[in-house]
Amino acid sequence: MALTVVHIPEYLEDCELVAGEDLAREPAFWLAHLMLTVGDPSEDPERYGVDASVYEEMVERLSNPEEPWPVLRVPFQGGHTAYAVYANFDDANNVDFFIRHHEWGRLGYLGQCGADEAGPGLSWAELATLAEAVQNSSEGLTDSSQRLLLLLPMLGDAEMPGEARHMVAQALIRCGIRFDAADELATVLVGEQEADSEPRWAVTTDSPIAVCSSPYSPRHIPLALGITPSQAQALSDALDGRG
Repeated sequence: MALTVVHIPEYLEDCELVAGEDLAREPAFWLAHLMLTVGDPSEDPERYGVDASVYEEMVERLSNPEEPWPVLRVPFQGGHTAYAVYANFDDANNVDFFIRHHEWGRLGYLGQCGADEAGPGLSWAELATLAEAVQNSSEGLTDSSQRLLLLLPMLGDAEMPGEARHMVAQALIRCGIRFDAADELATVLVGEQEADSEPRWAVTTDSPIAVCSSPYSPRHIPLALGITPSQAQALSDALDGRG
């Protein structure tokens, strides 16, 4: 089957990018994606209902610097798209997360998992909005559970609602993770939030786009800094579900 080349003008030069949405059909992808980014890759995949050999093959595919880099996309309101790129160098493996709009001429970085950790990149409200967003694009993921799990590694929020863990568990089940292991895995992925914990999200007078209190987050400054005020408002509206 021919691979679909993905062109991102503002991204790294001299890297071959290919659409990776076909990988999302496999439960092994979702387990590998979450374990490689925020979990423990050495976990026994069988406990989650994934064949060990299939899981190992998926991890190898997602980490192979000799292959084109897989890209998965989440289109949402206003012509925006969130990306997850498996950036595999000879000496390092990262997963880059960012948002792009074709009119910006730049990328809005959410964060990175791998050798150079950076994040968080999304509040819970933003993640839930992107998962459920209505998209007008023939490219990218359309299933809300897949969209939620793809961007879940960017989540960081001290004010998550009580139903967050249940929503993640249900998404795991719908993506093929064994029913009796989903709740435990969701608890690990979402984490236990304390009342006085970080990070927190707030809108400042500088931009309509919320910023993150964590100094390790690319969103410690407004996302896609330098876009026009109207573009910033459109992005803010899309992230809040108003687009």
